Amino acid sequence: MVVYPALFEPDEEAGGFVVAFPDLPHGVTQGETLKEAVEMATDLLACLITDVVEKGEDLPVPSRPRGRKYREIRLPALQSAKAELYMAFKESGIRKAELARRLGIPKTTVDRLFDFGNRTRLDQLEAAFAALGKRLVFEIQDAA
Repeated sequence: MVVYPALFEPDEEAGGFVVAFPDLPHGVTQGETLKEAVEMATDLLACLITDVVEKGEDLPVPSRPRGRKYREIRLPALQSAKAELYMAFKESGIRKAELARRLGIPKTTVDRLFDFGNRTRLDQLEAAFAALGKRLVFEIQDAA
């Protein structure tokens, strides 16, 4: 799972929390309650990672959160798998055209594999990971 620490600062004037991701460029959100702030932070994390992917940059390595003001924010499973696929693709050093060739799909379709707004099927993600010499594995855990 893709997890980044978020800094939750109490908003003394308006109430609620202001949330930022120190490891990712730009972006702040807020919520009136802790629950709402976590939901907004999850949406912001998806937007920030989408921006990094669209620019073709490497995703920053998440730092270790320090202090009570930090909370770990996780991407939903499908978005997390897409972010992990993007990182594996960047690490492989191949071009999108080569990944498309390995998958037998048009080059223009490769971008959809990384697009959080596209409902990519699980078998397509598995095939893309396999084309990069990786395997997609799921783990089910008790809810906290």
